[in-house]
Amino acid sequence: MRMKFNKPGQLLLVSAASLMVASLITACATLTVDFVFVTSSKAAGPNAYGEVDVFEINSESGVMRQIPTSPFPSGGRDPVAEAVSADNTNLYVVNQDDNSIVQFIIGNDGKLYPQNTTNTAGVYPLAVAVNGTNLFVADTYQPLPTCSTAAPCSGSIAVYPITVGPNTPPSDSIGSPLANGSLNYWPLSLPSSPNDVLEPTAINVLASGKYLYATAYDATAKANYVFGFSVGSGGALTPLNGGAPLTGGPFAVGTCASAYFNAPFVLGTCPSAIASATTSSTTSYVYVTDQVNGQVYGYSVASATGLLTPLSGSPFRAGDQPSAIVVDPNPAYPYVYVANALDSTVTAYSMSNGSLTNLGTYASGLQPIAIGIDPSTSHFLFTANYLGENVSGTVSGFELSPTAGTLVNSQNSPYTSNAQPTAVVAISHGSQ
Repeated sequence: MRMKFNKPGQLLLVSAASLMVASLITACATLTVDFVFVTSSKAAGPNAYGEVDVFEINSESGVMRQIPTSPFPSGGRDPVAEAVSADNTNLYVVNQDDNSIVQFIIGNDGKLYPQNTTNTAGVYPLAVAVNGTNLFVADTYQPLPTCSTAAPCSGSIAVYPITVGPNTPPSDSIGSPLANGSLNYWPLSLPSSPNDVLEPTAINVLASGKYLYATAYDATAKANYVFGFSVGSGGALTPLNGGAPLTGGPFAVGTCASAYFNAPFVLGTCPSAIASATTSSTTSYVYVTDQVNGQVYGYSVASATGLLTPLSGSPFRAGDQPSAIVVDPNPAYPYVYVANALDSTVTAYSMSNGSLTNLGTYASGLQPIAIGIDPSTSHFLFTANYLGENVSGTVSGFELSPTAGTLVNSQNSPYTSNAQPTAVVAISHGSQ
């Protein structure tokens, strides 16, 4: 038997159903703690652009799912790095093959709206960092006529000022790279061996914005270095230590292959990633992963000079081919996590006076090459796994114990992403 309703009854039923749907939508919205942006380098669409998957994290279960309109075109070919603005309203995606930076406005529902595209100062950008109103980009080669993959030259770092727009959410405008004398970038070079070819591998800027550090591989001398720069009030860089490396040779000695991952981006040199922790106004630490030896090197930062001093117990053991590192941004949770690409694991550490103590190793998806922590509660961690499942990549999700630093796989992890994911970054839901 089918029940019949008169018109008022039908209206009441529709109203009740609408309220129920609205209630469910509101409840779901409040359970989203973060939006996670994952770049994919696999060419897609008529322009052969990469893509950006947008995941939301459920605050109760830790489950990650893509928002309904995901993925979004990255605005260029081969996206390899990304960062978010200090106010969490804009996403910057670096596309290596197009030498471009694409700026997106982030909607309050996580959707991305492309706004501006800026050319990089050098060639083949590979890393990006943001602090305040400055965007820092590392390029594989300087923009010289003699530089190419066949005849490589040293890389460089450029600084782009960010102007915040008046609208809500604000649309950032990326300005022209700052001048460094007659150049618009800061070249990486050895004062003692200026003809050596230095390949930057990663950059990091302290939370204070006072110092920027870059790792580099010397393809000529088969050596590895950490360079440092002080950051002026306008963003201009001043090399520390007279431009010489702050530390040299702590990584593997000998030839460092540059194609561990058979990936279309620079990743496989020895110092593979860099991160920093700031625990007080005068105390900061820098950590560098050594991909060949499977170690993490730790340094304390001299507040007045930016120079680095090795930490007690450094280097610290990681897994095979550590490729990415992240420090929990919450000072109350002193934990550090390293993604190990070859053995598909994440190593967890507690941090005390900068020194690291291994808390355990946890399985991730295949070949994790990027890692992040949810910025809202520091309760979830995620990795981008390059190999995935043949035609797709994956993202692994973990629940993080704020009291112990240990990890538990989130329900249904790993989650499917587009093929060949390369980078992850996240914002708190509602922070835009």
